[in-house]
Amino acid sequence: MDTPTPPTPPRRPQPGRPPSAGRPYPARAKVISYPVPVPLEPQEPDPAPQPVPKDAKKANRSKRKWRRKLLLALIAPLVLVQIIAFMFSLGVTPTRTAYMLEAGEPNVYQFVSINHMSRHLLAATIAHEDEQLGTRSGAFDLGDLQARAQAYFQGKPDPSGSTIPQQLVKNIFLWDDQNAVRKGIEAVLATQFSYTLSPQRTLVLYLNYAQFGPHLYGVCAASWYYFGTPPWNMTDYQSAQLMGVLPLPDLVKRDPNGGIYLGTGVDPAVWNLVNGAANVWVPRQLAGLGGWQGAVATVGITDTADSHAGQRTDNDACSTMPQSVKDRIQTEAG
Repeated sequence: MDTPTPPTPPRRPQPGRPPSAGRPYPARAKVISYPVPVPLEPQEPDPAPQPVPKDAKKANRSKRKWRRKLLLALIAPLVLVQIIAFMFSLGVTPTRTAYMLEAGEPNVYQFVSINHMSRHLLAATIAHEDEQLGTRSGAFDLGDLQARAQAYFQGKPDPSGSTIPQQLVKNIFLWDDQNAVRKGIEAVLATQFSYTLSPQRTLVLYLNYAQFGPHLYGVCAASWYYFGTPPWNMTDYQSAQLMGVLPLPDLVKRDPNGGIYLGTGVDPAVWNLVNGAANVWVPRQLAGLGGWQGAVATVGITDTADSHAGQRTDNDACSTMPQSVKDRIQTEAG
C-alpha cells in the first residue's frame, strides 16, 4: 500500500515580503518634502507720481546752474594758469608781473638769458633758495609744506621757507602777504608750474623776476646796479652776497662806491643776511652739492657762460648797463 505524501506546509511570510507572493518587494519610493507656500500679503499698488510744483522745478534748475557756475569759477583760473605756464615754457617773458605792478613804477628791469648768467650765480641761487629744485618731483616736499602750515597756525617761525617754484608764482601772479589763503593759492599754482616748466626754465624765470632792491627786479639790473658788471661776469662772492638780498630787498641799499652797502646805519638784519649768505650759508651748501659744477648739474647745466661769449651782442645778453639802472644811480647820486 502506497504511503501518502504529506502536504507542503505553507511558507512563513518573510520580513519585507508580502505574504501572498514570492516576488521581490518593490523599492520604497523616496519621499520628497516641499516647503509649504506662505501666502503673500496683498500689496497696495504704488501711488501715482505726484506732479512736481513749478516753483520746485525752478529751484532745482537754479541749484544746478549755481553748481555749474561754481565749478566753472574754480576750474577756469586753473586752466588759465596752465595756459600761461605753457606759454612761459615756450619762452614767453612778460616785462611786468603782478608783484611789480603792486609795487608801482618806476621799476628797474631787463630780461637776461640763462646762457649769459654766471654759473656761480646759478649755483648760489640753488644752494641758497632751493637745493632740491632739479631733483624733486613737484613744487615742494609734502612733509615740508605740512610743517610750514603747522608752524604758521601755531604762530611759530617758518621752518623751511618757500621753494623756487613757489616764489616764482608768487612773483608773477600774487601779492606780498603771508596769510593762509595766499599761501594755499601759491601751493596750487606752483604745482601746476612745476609739472609744466623744466627746473632750468624755472630757475631762469625766477632770477629774472626776483626782487633785489626797492623797485629793482632781475639779475640783469641787480648785477649792474650793485657791482657794475654784467650777470655773466659775476664772481662767486658777489653771487652769494646777492642771495642775502632776497629775504629783505626793500631794506637793501647800494654803496655809493659800488657794492651792497653794509656800513654805518645799515639795517642789522640786512648785514646778517648778506654776510651770512656770502661767508657761511652758500659756501657750506655748495660744498655739500659738489661745488658750483655739481649744483648747476642738478638742473641740467654742464657748460659755462663763456661758452656763449659769441652771442653777447644779443638783446638778451645784458652786456651793457640798462638805461633804467643808469637813471637810478644818477638819481641816488643827487
